[in-house]
Amino acid sequence: MAISDGLDNLYREHGTALMVTLTRVTGDAHLAADLLQETVIRAWQHPDARNEAGTWNRAWLVTVARRIAIDHLRAARIRVVMVGDEHLETRAARVEDESRRTLDRMEVRAAIASLSDNSRKIIVGTYFEGRTVAELAGTLGIPEGTVKSRTFYALKSLRAALITRGYLTG
Repeated sequence: MAISDGLDNLYREHGTALMVTLTRVTGDAHLAADLLQETVIRAWQHPDARNEAGTWNRAWLVTVARRIAIDHLRAARIRVVMVGDEHLETRAARVEDESRRTLDRMEVRAAIASLSDNSRKIIVGTYFEGRTVAELAGTLGIPEGTVKSRTFYALKSLRAALITRGYLTG
């Protein structure tokens, strides 16, 4: 039997089943077609791909096809995504925005840590925990007016701390 006859026979008997399997695993018919070719090459190179009668072993073919697809998908997850020139500016802006947000968080946390205990409790309670003036007054055991006053002065102290750190301009 010629090589092309053997491959034609493999495609004719098992190609559709392998394509269905690979498309289900990958979710992409074009990728599945590429992986089908790799499966056929691997089958041609391995004697286990045929049973004792010399016909193609579908169980072996499907198992190998699924393993090839899974390996490909795993490799794609860790592979660096190539970005075309048209997307570089947008991507750079997103990275810069994320860097800026990280820096903002670090600076604000450091400034809050430098505040007095009362000011820190008020800022964290109102802005980060989302508590109302009434809730915070009840939790701290102080009047609502005191919470409002402390919030005003805590924000003023936070601004001063950010200016001192060089994060804000006066």
